[in-house]
Amino acid sequence: MASKIELVGLSFYYGNFMALKNVNMGIEAKAITALIGPSGCGKSTLLRTMNRINELINGTRLEGKVLIDEQNIYDARTDVMELREKVGMVFQRPNCFPLSVYDNVSYGPKVHGMKEKTQLDTIVEKSLKATWLWDELKDKLKRSALSLSLDHQQRLCIARVLALGSEIILLDEPCSALDPITTLRIEKLLLELKNNYTIVIVTHNMQQAARVSDYSGYMLLGELIEFDQTSTIFTNPKDKRTEDYITGRFG
Repeated sequence: MASKIELVGLSFYYGNFMALKNVNMGIEAKAITALIGPSGCGKSTLLRTMNRINELINGTRLEGKVLIDEQNIYDARTDVMELREKVGMVFQRPNCFPLSVYDNVSYGPKVHGMKEKTQLDTIVEKSLKATWLWDELKDKLKRSALSLSLDHQQRLCIARVLALGSEIILLDEPCSALDPITTLRIEKLLLELKNNYTIVIVTHNMQQAARVSDYSGYMLLGELIEFDQTSTIFTNPKDKRTEDYITGRFG
């Protein structure tokens, strides 16, 4: 069976700078894949190739293919709006809109033409339940999202992705602004969400990668040095550069 996401000979440039060098990787469905490595190694750039958000930066170009469900998302016929419905993104810091909790979650479906309030109510409730927010926020749906704790805001951002019907969730260091207790809560949530979603997470926190991911890729200077099951990467890496990073001798 083919991988949910397949990167084939993927190179990426910011102007003349080659940020990714011939990356090949298969990302499995309904699993958590972590991208680890030192700052500036290309982790976030690689993540952003999976929903074409890098295209918002002038002077960038890509070589190779990114296949999702065996379709090249860089094909000229790809509907980028549809792609970003299917492949949602959650950033380092919560980026809630200055709107109510309800309007944050329902924003995407409304943009895509859904107007029936009953349908929107159902989507909001389902998305908040999936992110363990419903019981805490069901009586506060009109409250400004910006008044919530960072924990609630980050989970609300995940709920906003789910409301679009996304199948893939990309997370770029989603816990870097959170305290350890909140971080563990987000990690627990991700472990539950992987039953229904394909998750790719960029993290500087190797303990986090070890706790939550099924597969890990170690990146260095734009290259994917090693990709394997997380248990193998952390206990029996094949490349000395991976071992040096995992054991703290480098990075």
